[in-house]
Amino acid sequence: QALLQESGGGSVQAGGSLILSCATSGRARSSYTKAWFRQAPGREREFVALINWDLTRITYADSVNGRFTISRDNTKFTVDLRMDRLFPEDTGVYYCAAGASSFGLQYPRNYDYWGQGTQVTVSS
Repeated sequence: QALLQESGGGSVQAGGSLILSCATSGRARSSYTKAWFRQAPGREREFVALINWDLTRITYADSVNGRFTISRDNTKFTVDLRMDRLFPEDTGVYYCAAGASSFGLQYPRNYDYWGQGTQVTVSS
């Protein structure tokens, strides 16, 4: 069984920073690509960032590029998302995901395992 557990969400003022962490276990610890998605109320789940096993592929959504940094520690089986210069538009539930696919990784349907999500609220 694969498990992903997010932590680190919370409330912050615009311009502030948060670090989200995702602990993985079971098959989710494998060489799967790891990613972060987010979902705001009334909106579809959207891609934020991804990182592959050997760190040769790191991709960010245009809306977060330059402000967010994704990283993974393959010895501790964790994936982090550092979020700087947060905007109110970054508010939402952030999900950690793991997938075996090499294609279409900006789409939720191509991921095999998901965490329960952690709430991030950015106030203006």
